[in-house]
Amino acid sequence: MLVLYEYPEKKAWKKLLLRPVLDNSSLEASVANIVKEVKKSGDEAVRRFTSMFDKVSVSNFKVSAEEISEACDLVDDNLKNAILQAKENIEKFHRAQLKMEERVETMPGVQCWRKSVPIEKVGLYIPGGSAPLFSTILMLGIPAKMVGCKEIILCSPPNKEGKLHPAILYAAHLVGVTQIFKAGGAQGIAALAFGTATIPQVYKIFGPGNQYVTCAKQLVQKDGVAIDMPAGPSEVAVLADDTANAAFVAADLLSQAEHGNDSQAILVTTSAALASETKVEVERQLAVLPRKNIATIAIQNSKIFLVKTIREGIELINEYAPEHLIISCADDEKIGDEIINAGSIFLGNYSPESVGDYASGTNHTLPTNGYAKAYSGVSVDSFVKKITYQKLSKVGLEGIGGTVEIMAEAEGLQAHKNAVSIRLCN
Repeated sequence: MLVLYEYPEKKAWKKLLLRPVLDNSSLEASVANIVKEVKKSGDEAVRRFTSMFDKVSVSNFKVSAEEISEACDLVDDNLKNAILQAKENIEKFHRAQLKMEERVETMPGVQCWRKSVPIEKVGLYIPGGSAPLFSTILMLGIPAKMVGCKEIILCSPPNKEGKLHPAILYAAHLVGVTQIFKAGGAQGIAALAFGTATIPQVYKIFGPGNQYVTCAKQLVQKDGVAIDMPAGPSEVAVLADDTANAAFVAADLLSQAEHGNDSQAILVTTSAALASETKVEVERQLAVLPRKNIATIAIQNSKIFLVKTIREGIELINEYAPEHLIISCADDEKIGDEIINAGSIFLGNYSPESVGDYASGTNHTLPTNGYAKAYSGVSVDSFVKKITYQKLSKVGLEGIGGTVEIMAEAEGLQAHKNAVSIRLCN
């Protein structure tokens, strides 16, 4: 099931590390039509596509206060307590990111500073279906509320009864989402991007989704609507030496494999024995998984790489740039310091990726598909704009004016020079 590559040459890495690829040509055309129809016909198009794809007729997209109250009563107390603990940890971690920036006097009389301003309207897309990701509401809603976004609009696909999962509504209510709508898929993304008579338009869209949702986010970005980051299927890499536990490693690989058919999990190890034991453990654990059918397909996309040294393993991981990286090695922190391309890193044998998905405090909305080479995961900064300020006194302008005049004239921009000169002459 898991393919083992023994000591692959470096020149072969790029090809061996390719993610599962889908033919998106017909997909993009289909999604583009959905986006176009919602932009043109608003609620009517959303209602039509909801009926077509979700197999349910929704007369009113907006979730009422009564529905929220009813849903909160349905959530088990144990789950509520778990969500509350996760919320507290996520708040602690993200609150530490809120820092007041200092004014800097770059030269006498010239002051510069920067201010974080909340994005007024943000949209959160939360997948439903077989795995309603209420945990993502915590990851997105908490920092949005923390920085002061005025409108936090949530869209999620309805079930066959035209409702949202109670845990989704409970988590949304808990973190302070301002409005909730029963609209999913590409039509939900388009509604957030352009607005309808019912669903407000937002300035930036966050959240994971299937290939239709991902494609829709990329398309609306071309129309000037910001998105959190490029996204692809979920993935995990495990870097392990002979101190790792094969059962733990197998469980970590399968925790990503159960996300979807196109998810990927890879193991990079210096231990031939661990590689062999992990293959056996994957088969044993996979056999009893409720989402066995999904995980089985994903494991076919997954690989084990046997490398000669940890140094070589580090280089291979940095080339792959995984969304999640688990380092199950004796010198986990030292190795972690040498990783430059990863979304989130989990150190040691007792740090499963699952804790980051739910409750450790870090954000689980992370760059996939190799984008960790250039993108960060979601943070409080994702929900703000950074505006720079400068204030000069007359003395400050006199000190810097000559520099600006010379540079502007050298670029042939006389009006730029004049804007300084006219002030220095008065």
